[in-house]
Amino acid sequence: MRLNDFSRPLARPRHIAKRAFTALEHFLHVEAASGIILLVAAAMALIWANSPLAHSYREFFESPLTIGAAGFLFSQPVHFWINDALMTIFFLVVGMEIRREIHAGSLSDFRQAALPLAAAVGGVTVPAFVYLAVNRSSGMAHGWAVPTATDIAFAVGVLALLGRSIPGNVRVFLLTLAIVDDIIAVLIIAVFYSAQLDYSGFALAGAGIVAVAVMRRLDIGRATAYILPGAVIWTGLFISGVHPTLAGVVLGLMTPVVASRGHERVLVELSEVAYHVKEADVTNTQAFDRLEGPLQTLRVAQRDLLPPVVRVQWALHPWVAYGIMPLFALANAGVSLDGSDFTGRDTSGVIFGVALALVIGKPLGVFLTSWSLVKLRLCRLPTGMSWRGVSLVALLAGIGFTMSIFIASLAFPEQRTLDAAKLGVLMGSLVAGCAGLGWGLYCAWQSRREHADLRT
Repeated sequence: MRLNDFSRPLARPRHIAKRAFTALEHFLHVEAASGIILLVAAAMALIWANSPLAHSYREFFESPLTIGAAGFLFSQPVHFWINDALMTIFFLVVGMEIRREIHAGSLSDFRQAALPLAAAVGGVTVPAFVYLAVNRSSGMAHGWAVPTATDIAFAVGVLALLGRSIPGNVRVFLLTLAIVDDIIAVLIIAVFYSAQLDYSGFALAGAGIVAVAVMRRLDIGRATAYILPGAVIWTGLFISGVHPTLAGVVLGLMTPVVASRGHERVLVELSEVAYHVKEADVTNTQAFDRLEGPLQTLRVAQRDLLPPVVRVQWALHPWVAYGIMPLFALANAGVSLDGSDFTGRDTSGVIFGVALALVIGKPLGVFLTSWSLVKLRLCRLPTGMSWRGVSLVALLAGIGFTMSIFIASLAFPEQRTLDAAKLGVLMGSLVAGCAGLGWGLYCAWQSRREHADLRT
C-alpha cells in the first residue's frame, strides 16, 4: 500500500465536507436532546420547589460540601459547586466552540459572519433597553443583562421539533448568532458582574495562564495535564473577584486548533497498521494477539488526527449537555410560588421587564438589525435564506435560560428579586419558545404549499 493511496481520500473536498457536516449534525443532535432534558429538569425543579417537600429543595442545595485534605479544607454549599465549579466546564466548552468558529467556522469569514454578528449585537442591545424602560424608576436596573442571552440548547431543541422542513442555513444562522451571543455574555459577566477586584488574584491566574502556554509550547497533549493549571486560573479569578467560571473560557480559547502531530507522520503509522492487519492470520491465536500493539497505534493515530479543540470538546460536550446543564437547571429553576410576593413594585418590574425583553425586545433587536443592514446593503442574507427564516431565528433568540439565569444569580443577591428574575426568564422563554414553534410550523406549511404550487 503506497502512502499516496492512503492519503488521497483524506484530501478530497467531498470527504472534508462530509466530516464538517457530520460534526455539525453531532452538535445539533446533542443540543436538541439537551434542550428536552433541560426542560424536564426545569419542570422537576418547579414541582419540587412548590411541593410539600419544598423545604428540602433549598436545604439540599444550601447544604455544605467540603473537599480537600487534612491541611486544606474548602467548604461551600452544593449550589456553589454547581454554579461556580461545574459551570466552569460548561464555559470551557463555550470557549472551545468560540475558538473553533473563529479559526475555521462561521466566524472565520467576516463577510459570512457580519449579519449574524450584527444581529446578535442588536439582540443584546434592544432587550437591555426594554428592561431598563420597565425598571427605569426602580432600583432593579442592575439586572439589565439578564434578558440578553440566548439558550442555544432550547433554541436548537425547538428547531429539532420542526424537523427537516427548516432549511439548514437557518440552523447555521441561529448557531452563529448564539455563539456571538455567548461571547457578549462572557464579556458582560467579566466587565459588569465582577465584585471589587483583588489584583493579587490576577497574578495567580496569570501564573496559571503562563503554565498553560508553556505546556502548549512543550506539546503536552494530554487533557488531564491541564487540570492543575486550570485550577490555578480558577482559584486566581475566584480570589480576584472575577467570576471563576471564566477560567473555562480562558482555557477554551487557549486550546490548540491544529493537531499536534503532522498528518504525514500519522498516515505513515496508519499504513503500517493496515499492513500488519492485512498480513495477520486471524485463525492463529498468537498472531491475533500480536495485533494488540498495532490496534493501540491505530487508536492513538486516530486521536492525533483530530485537533485538541475538537477532541476535548467532543469528549466534554455530552457530559455538559446531559449532566451539568440539567443539574444547573434543577438547582436554579426552582422558584417557589407559594407565599412569595411578586406583586411589589420592584419584583413585578423585574418579572415583566425580563419577560417583555425576551419576548419582544430580543426578536425586535435581531430582526430589525438584520433588516436594516440588508436594506442599507451593508450585509446580505445567506444564500437561500428568506425573511421568514430570519424571523424564526429572531423568535427563538428570545429563549433565554441557562445564561440568563446564570446572570440573574450574579445581578440579584437577594433571594426575592432573584426568584422574580428567574420567573421572568421562565415565562419569557416559554412564550418565546411557543411563538417560535408556532411560527416555524406555519413557515413549514407555507413552504410545502409553495412547492406544491410549483409542481402543479
